[in-house]
Amino acid sequence: MKVVILAGGFGTRISEESAIRPKPLVEIGGKPIIWHIMKMYSFHGLNDFVVCGGYKCNLIKAYFHEYMQSCSSVTFDMRNDRIDIHHRDIEPWSVTLVDTGEKTMTGGRVKRIRPYLDDDTFCLTYGDGVSDLNIGSLIDFHKRTGVLATVTAVSPPGRFGVLNIDAETSRVEAFREKSNKDVGFINGGFFVLEPEIHDYIDGDDTIWEQEPLGTLVRESQVAAYRHTGYWQNMDTLRDKHVLEELWQSGEAPWKVW
Repeated sequence: MKVVILAGGFGTRISEESAIRPKPLVEIGGKPIIWHIMKMYSFHGLNDFVVCGGYKCNLIKAYFHEYMQSCSSVTFDMRNDRIDIHHRDIEPWSVTLVDTGEKTMTGGRVKRIRPYLDDDTFCLTYGDGVSDLNIGSLIDFHKRTGVLATVTAVSPPGRFGVLNIDAETSRVEAFREKSNKDVGFINGGFFVLEPEIHDYIDGDDTIWEQEPLGTLVRESQVAAYRHTGYWQNMDTLRDKHVLEELWQSGEAPWKVW
């Protein structure tokens, strides 16, 4: 099963960092947050990634190229214009990085990477959130429900899209923006999706969290997997400091590997 990571946004709320690099490359404990996300999936046996780049996409490409070499023994054969990579102490990842455009919306990015996916179930997440989520259990839950889309529901305080969930069926009944009066579960951003969801996305201007999810909800095709453990996104510089402090303390909840 492949994992799609949305990594193309401008990261305007953390502009102190994103002015010089895309948000997925902002470091926690000396490693980009996208590395932490991939380690989470890899721990659960998912090692094939498709990264939807956009803003400063070339820097993400450069990171993975340099990361592979930095974890390996390398011969630079300058006479024959060749690089030979020998012993590797590195994760068993396959990373396909696709430039999906700087101004493309989240749904449009998913639509653009369809040729790089198998005609099979896939995972989708954002390039700025970590959790101690049991991804294997999330996938099993999705398969049992038989829906086209499963979203991970989390319940931190904040400013995210609210999910109204049917208690018996786990179907999502509504998806809307959060207000100060709301309590309960929100969209945690770890999805499991069927390939048919591409039919709900029109093009580059489509926002995944709006028209496609809204339509799927109305058709009772979205289930919610409730996660009551740790979850944190890195939306602001304050969030980055919170994650960094946890990592440096040796008690980072998302470090399941």
